[in-house]
Amino acid sequence: MRPTSWWCTWTSARRCAPANAPGGAWPRSRRARTCCLEVKCSLCVVGIQALAEMDRWQEVLSWVLRCYQVPEKLPPKVLELCVLLYSKMREPGAVLDTVSAWLQDAGNQGLPEYRALVELHLRRVLLPLGCLSEAEELVAGSAAFSEEQRLDALQAISTARQQQKHGQSGSEETQKLNQEGSSSHKFLSLLTLLRQLWDSAVSHFFALPFRKSLLAALLLCLLVVRFDPASPASLPFLYKLAQIFHRIRKAVTSPLCRLPVHD
Repeated sequence: MRPTSWWCTWTSARRCAPANAPGGAWPRSRRARTCCLEVKCSLCVVGIQALAEMDRWQEVLSWVLRCYQVPEKLPPKVLELCVLLYSKMREPGAVLDTVSAWLQDAGNQGLPEYRALVELHLRRVLLPLGCLSEAEELVAGSAAFSEEQRLDALQAISTARQQQKHGQSGSEETQKLNQEGSSSHKFLSLLTLLRQLWDSAVSHFFALPFRKSLLAALLLCLLVVRFDPASPASLPFLYKLAQIFHRIRKAVTSPLCRLPVHD
């Protein structure tokens, strides 16, 4: 049976039963009202467990709020189950507003379960969400804590703040190292590409005939050093350049000579 089905059946039966009916009637006394609220809380606990077993835990909070209309009217047991469920499913932010509204209600602050719910809200909701300022305000403004319990809670908040700072600094350092590593990788890739281009250009240059190589060198001089081959002063340079290219060509194309090996 769906949780909403038995809840609707129960509420309908309560509304239809006359106030003075014998046997199954709903008496209007305070004791009977307390008994009805306990039965309603027990049925809600069963409904929460049923939704969790059906892997529909996301619907628990909205369904409970439909049953009780406002967060301040939730029973402590039902609210505790909601906090534990959403904390276990790593969604504590879903119950943040509901628990805060319940704790701020003056009628709930006198309940014996109030201190346990404050501590549960602190450790399962506020600290995992990083709401450290709200946690300090809750501990400082709550009369449910003794002095020793207040100091322990403030110590836990201080520890969480230090961990948060270390986590932020560690993430910044990791991001910086990743950026430096990316820049180094790009620079090495650029150097590798330039080397490949240079090797390709050199191999292609030496693969050309001697005259074409000399012509390519002259064109390079024209582009780089603004060399004028028509000038008379350029003849000695051209002669030396031709000799250099002739020697390089001869050294590259000549077979390698093996050195004698002495025992």
